[in-house]
Amino acid sequence: MASDAGQWSTEQIDDYETLISTTDVELLKRAWRNEKAAPEILPFEEALVKRAKEQIQLMEETVDDFAESGHDPLIASLYQMDLDRAQFLLRSYLRVRLQKIEKFMFYIWKMDTYRNRLSIEEEKFTERCISDIGKHLEETVLSKLPDNYQSVLKQSIISEEDDMVPEPQLDTFVVAKCERTTRPLYLDGSRQSAGFDSRQFAILTFLKLLLLELVKPLLSGY
Repeated sequence: MASDAGQWSTEQIDDYETLISTTDVELLKRAWRNEKAAPEILPFEEALVKRAKEQIQLMEETVDDFAESGHDPLIASLYQMDLDRAQFLLRSYLRVRLQKIEKFMFYIWKMDTYRNRLSIEEEKFTERCISDIGKHLEETVLSKLPDNYQSVLKQSIISEEDDMVPEPQLDTFVVAKCERTTRPLYLDGSRQSAGFDSRQFAILTFLKLLLLELVKPLLSGY
């Protein structure tokens, strides 16, 4: 009886994991993982970032109060560990987004879909990067080339598309974790269907993940 009482059912485990995964720290970790795994820039988690900044400020004040009041150093160190963890996740999340902006700045700026995913500060950063890199290339390289080859975006003026602009590789494979069981879905145009169970991992191309609209909200980067 005691051993049975000490064993959790699958439903209890799922409820516990759901509870843990809804804390802001875990949500921030998930946002960072998803952003790091996705080849394209994802929508900015504005509300989450705002809450994280407020919590970090509160934790900093708490740590300072503990240091000044002479509280138990162990308790103060535990609060400091939580503070360091939250700061690391927030900085990592923002840093990986800036790295994508630096890499795909021209592509992001010309696509409204991607521009709308940026925060106000990221928009200003993108615009400044485009201005600076354009000015640098103009002064160092483009001004010395024939008129037909002085575009930052195109190989020559006869190019119909911006063939000098790098784009995110959406056919990149990603590892995803299913948050809840799905109904059978068809992959790669196959007549054979595949279903995803709760907490099951799957390896799909990011593009395929986007095309499967039913799967998209059920999977999180891991």
